[in-house]
Amino acid sequence: MSFDAALVWAIATALIAGATRGFSGFGGALIFMPLVGAVFGPKLAAPTLLIIDTVLTLPMVFRALRACIWRQVAPLAIGAVVAVPFGVWLLERIDPVALRWAIAALAVALLMLLIFGRGLKAPHSLAARLGIGALAGVLGGAAQLSGPPVVVYWLGTGQNAALVRANLFAFFALVTVASATAYLSHGLIDGEVLKLSLVLGPAYAFGLVAGARGFRLASDRQFRLIAYAIIAVAAVASVPLLDPLLRP
Repeated sequence: MSFDAALVWAIATALIAGATRGFSGFGGALIFMPLVGAVFGPKLAAPTLLIIDTVLTLPMVFRALRACIWRQVAPLAIGAVVAVPFGVWLLERIDPVALRWAIAALAVALLMLLIFGRGLKAPHSLAARLGIGALAGVLGGAAQLSGPPVVVYWLGTGQNAALVRANLFAFFALVTVASATAYLSHGLIDGEVLKLSLVLGPAYAFGLVAGARGFRLASDRQFRLIAYAIIAVAAVASVPLLDPLLRP
């Protein structure tokens, strides 16, 4: 793939990822990381996503910080913040293809849990919530993919879509601080990351606005179905065997 074609591919991906994040409160990384990571590599894609998502979602984050339930957010966020450095350690050492296979397997497992585990209740013990947060932190540090474990958890609580979305934005804001600190300390944010962030940022911003407007028109049931679809698409997009079909 030529460099120009890679940029066009990345811009289109950023647009879709932004719309997904703006609508559901998660899922941007599930789209962005497999597809942009395939052409630029995870070590460039992950810090790029961190920068553009952090800067462009600030207005949504401020609203979410007032609307979320902190006693639900805090235990998961603490577990995630503690575990983020281990995820960054994996990002620097694990083979990119192996990482993508792991993302695909996790996405499928979580989707099956959502679809077939409707009768299951989200665990309420402190240990369970810290553990879920820790898993999210590892995935966030390794690939900016802290969303799936906490999405499954909060959808399992039976709460309405607006509260789930607010909790997710608040959670990601706290995890992002830990990820940014770890990325900076490991030298993963450099000139190339900043250049790519400037190129992809406008498309991601446009997608965020469109997605947020779409959320206001969706019912709780539609929100859940779209959340399932996001995870399913991410599972397919992450499979390296499909690269010839999914990537130019």
